[in-house]
Amino acid sequence: MALIVQKYGGTSVGSVERIQSVARKVKTVHDSGGQVVVVVSAMSGETNRLIGLAHAIQPRPTPRELDVLLSTGEQVTIALLTMALEETGCPARSYTGGQVHILTDSAHNKARIRDIDGARVRADLDAGRVVVVAGFQGVDAEGNITTLGRGGSDTTAVAMAAALQADECQIYTDVDGVYTTDPRIEPRARRLDRITFEEMLEMASLGSKVLQIRAVEFAGKYNVPLRVLSSFEEGPGTLITFEEDAMEQARISGIAFNRDEAKLTIRGVPDQPGVAHKIVGPVADANIEVDMIVQNIAADTTTDFTFTVNRSDYPHALEILRRTADELGAREVLGDDGIVKISLVGVGMRSHSGIASRMFAALAAEGINIQMISTSEIKISVVVAEKYLELGVRALHEAFSLAA
Repeated sequence: MALIVQKYGGTSVGSVERIQSVARKVKTVHDSGGQVVVVVSAMSGETNRLIGLAHAIQPRPTPRELDVLLSTGEQVTIALLTMALEETGCPARSYTGGQVHILTDSAHNKARIRDIDGARVRADLDAGRVVVVAGFQGVDAEGNITTLGRGGSDTTAVAMAAALQADECQIYTDVDGVYTTDPRIEPRARRLDRITFEEMLEMASLGSKVLQIRAVEFAGKYNVPLRVLSSFEEGPGTLITFEEDAMEQARISGIAFNRDEAKLTIRGVPDQPGVAHKIVGPVADANIEVDMIVQNIAADTTTDFTFTVNRSDYPHALEILRRTADELGAREVLGDDGIVKISLVGVGMRSHSGIASRMFAALAAEGINIQMISTSEIKISVVVAEKYLELGVRALHEAFSLAA
């Protein structure tokens, strides 16, 4: 008997009608003899509404109380979906994260799962019930309600699948799978039948919003087969799994991009040991994540140091860097929040040369200047001016024959 964990996001359960549609879909699997655990998010817009209420009362809401508030969104959905299932004649039972005993650390608003007690869920499944679990939440060792951060329901679903040793974890969303790139940018983008955990992890970290990074990491660590499907149309979706020999023929699987980038440069700093730490250290101490880094040595024994940060952190990082420049006696500080990062991703890069050269040639042919370059074993990322995002993505999509 197959055990399937299904996860439905906010848009999939955004109305009574959609909840009833999900119930019918789940009932079909249950009636065919499968065991089903359903993990759901809050109804679309509900989490933002609750955050708005919190900020109306407290400009900087107390993290513990914010978690208590936000967890109610999923509690509404699990109750409604369980009612909808029962109305179809399908036996079901709902559980909050605390009731399933999804044990997390105590980092409110961004907790990490430590353990799941699957005993109650298994007992219900063996009794022939569908189990509906609230995503995005758990409890710490003291019994405090915690939440897992944005997109945390994906992580809940994968963690439940790992704990129960499910045959597959199915993530239902508003897209019908993982595409070679965003179809809104390149209409000829092709849905991938399968993609490796490594590639999906890169795609997620580089800007693809299909899955939460932590969920992909969790699935890869515990070898949970993961499938992305559409809540609104039938189809096989995209299977995320470990690399197979047959997949080595695919040089590039997809093109990811991230608009939320900004670039900072400090020029004319002394070229001596420890200078990189003096520049990046204060930025990291402010809890600002640094992404790409380029350092150039000048003829006058000074160095220019450039790095990127998330665009939302740009004003704060620029302020910190200007203070650092004064301390180091740097020549100047430059900033640019009009950049984007475009990345090629593919496990096939390991066994094929010339990918970078082909990428650079395709961008050059469109008159697109590359400002920064970063590479790993299965990805190449470039920073370009924001105005070239769509042109760059389409040019690379064409150059690597990724169209449907």
